[in-house]
Amino acid sequence: MDIQPPKTPFNYEFITYLWVVGLSAWGGVVSFMAKRKQGVARPFNFMELIGEIVTSAFAGMMTFWLAELANFPPLLTAALVGISGHMGSRSIGLLENYFTKKFNPEN
Repeated sequence: MDIQPPKTPFNYEFITYLWVVGLSAWGGVVSFMAKRKQGVARPFNFMELIGEIVTSAFAGMMTFWLAELANFPPLLTAALVGISGHMGSRSIGLLENYFTKKFNPEN
């Protein structure tokens, strides 16, 4: 009988976090390139690009932990991490709205 320890942010391998951050950051780069093409982001603005990557990595990490908590299959988790990375702050806002409604139904 194989007893698994409870999932915590501390018992995942480094390589797991590397792919989560890498995939979500890649989504952030794609988002920045799309904004650049639309004329929303300025060309060669390094700080905008870094801000997009950091926000996307954070969104991807939160999505990863929520998908793991829900026991989603790994391929679905990877897709959701990439999508939330591309969405960046929009995905954080969606999560914020969801949890606000869930834990504070009066709003």
